Amino acid sequence: MRKLIFGTILALGGLVTANAQCKTVSTLTENFDTWKDIDKCWTVQKGKAMLYASDKKIIFYSMTDPKENMYLITPTIKAGNYTLNLDITDNGGETSLEIFSVGKASDPKSFVSIVKPQEITKEKKVINVTLKKDAHLGLKVLLNGVHQAVYLDNFSLKPRK
Repeated sequence: MRKLIFGTILALGGLVTANAQCKTVSTLTENFDTWKDIDKCWTVQKGKAMLYASDKKIIFYSMTDPKENMYLITPTIKAGNYTLNLDITDNGGETSLEIFSVGKASDPKSFVSIVKPQEITKEKKVINVTLKKDAHLGLKVLLNGVHQAVYLDNFSLKPRK
């Protein structure tokens, strides 16, 4: 019994420690080259579709469930004005990207759209983002077809001057 209690305390302590290491940031640069899985300071909401790290990028994949709300959620960002640069492409069809301010990653009611949906094209995206309070950024990708994919790479968020 003692071993069970001690093991539970260690496991819970490890979870608290892992989350405590994710600090609020004012810049964020990620090329996803070393990710074998989603980083512990980022969050994924994928519904019935797939959202994963592979081939040095993040992949949003509809499988047979188009129109799923898929979100990649950053660590907490300090309030302020930012410029977001990212490479985002798709494998064809209609796809879009929308940016949200996310109060709590596990609570969809805290997701507030701050950048309207934009069509995903082959061009690099440069988006101005304003956070009125410390929050996560949620990147929502909408795929409209079966077996559609969107590829995200070279994420860079820097304060706007």
